[in-house]
Amino acid sequence: MIKKPSNSSENLAQVAVQGIQEVKGHEITSVDLRNIPNAVCDFFIICHGTSDTQVEAISKSVEKFVHNEMHENPIHKEGTDNAEWILLDYFDVVVHIFKEQAREFYNLEKLWADADVKEIDYQL
Repeated sequence: MIKKPSNSSENLAQVAVQGIQEVKGHEITSVDLRNIPNAVCDFFIICHGTSDTQVEAISKSVEKFVHNEMHENPIHKEGTDNAEWILLDYFDVVVHIFKEQAREFYNLEKLWADADVKEIDYQL
């Protein structure tokens, strides 16, 4: 399978962050996995919402922004039924949208502690 150039995944990650910021997702974190051997993708983008409604809104906003800017749709989605943890898989970029308690429980940032983990300042 041919991988896209890394700048494509960087751009997609940035657009996903914009979609999260649009609906005020909390504690946005980018986990750069490109230097990790056998990593599942280039970037994890992680954030949380404070309610089912906000988690769903973040998910829809990310999909809208990525579709409008990058002309891509997720190749896989999970968690839309209960909105505790929604995963949007864009192959090179995987967006994780949690409710706050689920995020604390799974603590994905710590699982990938050897990756470049960066908190995203809120800005639009």
